[in-house]
Amino acid sequence: MTDINRDKLFAQPLGKVPKFVFDSSVVDVFPDMIQRSVPGYQTIINHTGELADRFVQNNSYCYDLGCSLGASTLAIRERIEGRNATVYAVDNSQAMLDKLETILQGQPTETTTKLIKNDICDIQITNASLVVLNFTLQFVPLARRSGLIQSIYRGLNPNGCLIISEKLHFEPESLNNLLTELHHQFKRDQGYTELEISQKRDAIDKVLLPETLTSHIQRLKDCGFKSVSPWFQCYNFGSLIAIK
Repeated sequence: MTDINRDKLFAQPLGKVPKFVFDSSVVDVFPDMIQRSVPGYQTIINHTGELADRFVQNNSYCYDLGCSLGASTLAIRERIEGRNATVYAVDNSQAMLDKLETILQGQPTETTTKLIKNDICDIQITNASLVVLNFTLQFVPLARRSGLIQSIYRGLNPNGCLIISEKLHFEPESLNNLLTELHHQFKRDQGYTELEISQKRDAIDKVLLPETLTSHIQRLKDCGFKSVSPWFQCYNFGSLIAIK
């Protein structure tokens, strides 16, 4: 992905800002959007590959749930060649999967990769040594999150690893406000205007629903994971690992 289109989706006044959806307009600018919107994103992707190297077992499956344009899928594939593992890249956006298919054709590998269009909550996880939810769970309705994590836990092999990266909410509210402002300053430093920041915030309101780190950890433990820990945080974005 050498040609990256600049994200200007919210650069002009939109009046009533529509709810954010992963449509073709987002696909066209997604690499730029996420790099300039999520502090530490590339670090998380790089270490997703590192964790794949450590956890992916021979003849097992890896699941990139909410794969978008496959950054995690590509990081995983790069580190697991020769293990006869299969990577399932799952997303409910056909536009994302169509673009990902083109990207994968340009980066051939011996590792089997299968693209699946579906709701990630409806995917049956089996024989898994690695499952990745990189900035995906935050878009799943709150009432369905525990069921999804339980399904993942059941489908993981012993010593299998789950990676969850999310935007987080913090308490007290004064701390959450500080980290939010630091995030907004990060976006200003990346070239986003106040109008873009404001309209993007309105677009994802009630679409992206962040939870506290404590809530994530408790859910993982309630679903059976014994080893759970955050391993990365930058402002109000973080990543956890959970090992079965």
